[in-house]
Amino acid sequence: MDNNSELKILAQIYRSSQRVFSCKIVDSNLLVEATALGLLLKRGDLVVGDYVYLKNEKDGENNYVIIERRERKSQIFRMNMREGVKRITAANIDLLVIVIAASKPAYKQGLLDRYLVRSYQWEIPTIVVFNKMDEYNNSKDKDESEFDIDFENDRLASLNIEGFEISAIDPSYAHKYLNKGLAELKDFIVGKSSLFLGASGVGKSKLIETLTNGEIKLKSGSVGKVGKGVHTTSWSEIVEYGDYKFFDSPGIRSFSLEDICKEDVINYFPDINEFISKCEFVNCKHDINSKGCAILSLLEGDNYLEKEKKIILTRLNSYLHILEEVSQTASWIKKNKFQK
Repeated sequence: MDNNSELKILAQIYRSSQRVFSCKIVDSNLLVEATALGLLLKRGDLVVGDYVYLKNEKDGENNYVIIERRERKSQIFRMNMREGVKRITAANIDLLVIVIAASKPAYKQGLLDRYLVRSYQWEIPTIVVFNKMDEYNNSKDKDESEFDIDFENDRLASLNIEGFEISAIDPSYAHKYLNKGLAELKDFIVGKSSLFLGASGVGKSKLIETLTNGEIKLKSGSVGKVGKGVHTTSWSEIVEYGDYKFFDSPGIRSFSLEDICKEDVINYFPDINEFISKCEFVNCKHDINSKGCAILSLLEGDNYLEKEKKIILTRLNSYLHILEEVSQTASWIKKNKFQK
């Protein structure tokens, strides 16, 4: 703080539009419009969620200017491969809420694991909400490839990630398979700044509407025949309702991880890293022909239940798929670009 610290007004950016920012003043909860000093307008330097200091340029008038940005406690980002820069899209998130549909669009285990890679990379606490549970197929003769809520929740439990079971269109739906439903979800996110992630059509906007008793209605498209919705929300604002604060995200049809270096992928699979670190050879491929593979050895032993072995295999499968994907671009190219 400098000698003019008493003139600084702490606020948080709620919306941004080119060079104009809607900021909520922390002390008064007053929403004001502010411009920013030229140096702060550099690409990615001010984003929704940032805490900033404002200064009123003229006494008695609402002529606010952002003069400083506080250090971020968390940030949502990805590396822009084409330009070789870090793109930050939101800041100061307390919780990632990954929304999964129990019916349409079809559940994809690999996609959930891709979201989890980002959550580990961003180092933000994460929960998973299983929505549309009123449409859940619980028949004993269902195909083995279909969504199994018990198994998926066990996968999350192995990562110490909590799962919630709800139906956003039916708030009266009582959870049947997990210990936590809509009421527990409401309690969990109170007082937190939450970012909702999920594929188009999983019901993120409807969930936020339900959580806020219909007070907040975000625009979203319907789910098409192929299970892909059209979602029109963006990173451009924070919405509030009582003690809830939401950052909403666009629906994502593909969740590319190509900007991640292959050497870093294992850091985002801490459960798999625990075993891989014990492999006899550094270049172990972890397949049936891999000599000295720690994962294959443990799967052949009796120290783990069959369900635990299956969980490890599904996580290993996701790790190997993502590793293959990010290996398409050599890590030295990525590091060279991003270190310029």
